[in-house]
Amino acid sequence: MRSLRVYEEAWPLHTPFVIARGARSEAKVVVVEIQEDGVTGTGECTPYPRYGESIASVMAQVASIGEQLESGLTRDALQQLLPAGAARNAVDCALWDIEVRKVGRSLSNLVGSELPSEVTTAQTVVIGTPDQMANSAKALWDKGARLLKVKLDDHLISERMVAIRAAVPEATLIVDANESWHSDGLASRCQLLADLNVAMLEQPLPAGEDGALANFIHPLPICADESCHTRESLAKLAGRYDMVNIKLDKTGGLTEALALATEAKLQGFDLMLGCMLCTSRAISAALPLTPKVRFADLDGPTWLAIDAEPALRFGTGTLYL
Repeated sequence: MRSLRVYEEAWPLHTPFVIARGARSEAKVVVVEIQEDGVTGTGECTPYPRYGESIASVMAQVASIGEQLESGLTRDALQQLLPAGAARNAVDCALWDIEVRKVGRSLSNLVGSELPSEVTTAQTVVIGTPDQMANSAKALWDKGARLLKVKLDDHLISERMVAIRAAVPEATLIVDANESWHSDGLASRCQLLADLNVAMLEQPLPAGEDGALANFIHPLPICADESCHTRESLAKLAGRYDMVNIKLDKTGGLTEALALATEAKLQGFDLMLGCMLCTSRAISAALPLTPKVRFADLDGPTWLAIDAEPALRFGTGTLYL
């Protein structure tokens, strides 16, 4: 017989996190603990308002399957009971964690994934004035970050990007517009980024309006984030996107994330692994995917004033395993 505990946490950030949708000063997460035979498995998720989620709605979803969970619900059965999203992610990861602790093996070993000793992770440059963003990029570069993820909205695109590239001429830059652009002028903006040697553009258009991406040859790879949640998303992405960003809070856990990674690769997509603002618990659950991806964007815990224990070890731009 199992027991279930669900609770919320708020983790203050050391610096405001500013993207096209607004600014955040804390990471609000939901934690699921499942105890079975004296072993406790833990999963964490970050409810995302963009997907209609809140702390309350996620906790209600988990509570709605509490009886089944306590009666021995399996990961496979979970995929049918809850939709893809944050609630299923926390439960799925807690069930994986129970198995890991029972068999005494690492999660990566359990799923047949061999982790490197360190992972290069993107460090995020949040939205500000061109000078602020350039200074932030240079500071991150000077501390060792080599892969920078630049957040943009629909303003000052050329000014910001030219300033950043001048500040960090050798950095690998990826750009995330968070659905804030429009089809008008998209091709010329993509060419600007390509001319600045940007390695990838993430989700420039709102999900559902990405048909415009099929109307021109991409001068740089374009990655689907909000447009890709699970394997069911892939059919609509072909010919529009070159990569997909896998996040456990979108897939509904590691179980679907692994399946999505396999299927996306088979269909010719490159992979990125992303995260929400979260603690090390959430990143640990995603680690088996790191050897499969071209870009890892796992800096969520580095924005926290203090991390959950046991905390992963981050340098600036590097996750040490």
